[in-house]
Amino acid sequence: MQKLKAKVLKMFGLAPIILGVIFFVPAGSFRFWAAWVYSAVIIIPMIFVVIYFLINNPQVLERRMQYKEKEFLQKKIVRIGNILFFIAMILPGLDYRFGLSDIPAVIVFSSDAMVLAGIFIYFLVLKENSYASRIIEVQEEQKVISTGPYSVVRHPMYSAVCIIYLFTPIALGSYWAIIPMLLIIPIIVLRILNEEEILKKDLPGYTEYVTKTRYRLIPFIW
Repeated sequence: MQKLKAKVLKMFGLAPIILGVIFFVPAGSFRFWAAWVYSAVIIIPMIFVVIYFLINNPQVLERRMQYKEKEFLQKKIVRIGNILFFIAMILPGLDYRFGLSDIPAVIVFSSDAMVLAGIFIYFLVLKENSYASRIIEVQEEQKVISTGPYSVVRHPMYSAVCIIYLFTPIALGSYWAIIPMLLIIPIIVLRILNEEEILKKDLPGYTEYVTKTRYRLIPFIW
């Protein structure tokens, strides 16, 4: 527990520094107000989420702090996704510096609200499924979860991530950052397809769950 708390403190200690470098160095100014709002929208709710799980289910946090994928294909998928995400996160600062996008504040704040909604769904998923690891694996005694968000789509965690990713560029005041964020979506689709192959093979009951819950990511679409 003490090691977990130390990891959490380190994560939240580094998060503002990392976000500051990613946003304000490319922007060349601390007046990049959309980045301040977005950082608050990301960090403040996550503090409450982490506190909740530290108290109620610390194992969830331990699983979410695992980063090393075991599957070769997943390693490649994650690497490409991380590169695209990094590009998408530094573009808004450059966009601000050179005045490439002019997005009304009301749209920026509305996008922040959607990012917050994505974080809330993310919390509901973790609350429902304590096996929700960051890496693709089937753990001992793991069971199929078919309640809560999992009764709507088979991969609600990715649904939440997609909401956050797609609205992040506009929340940061950049049209150009939408391009690399959109390119992440096919990466997520590949990750889902590969993950389902593993779950069907290694997780008892998952094949039956697939027949009952038709949609993977978006209700009535896919």
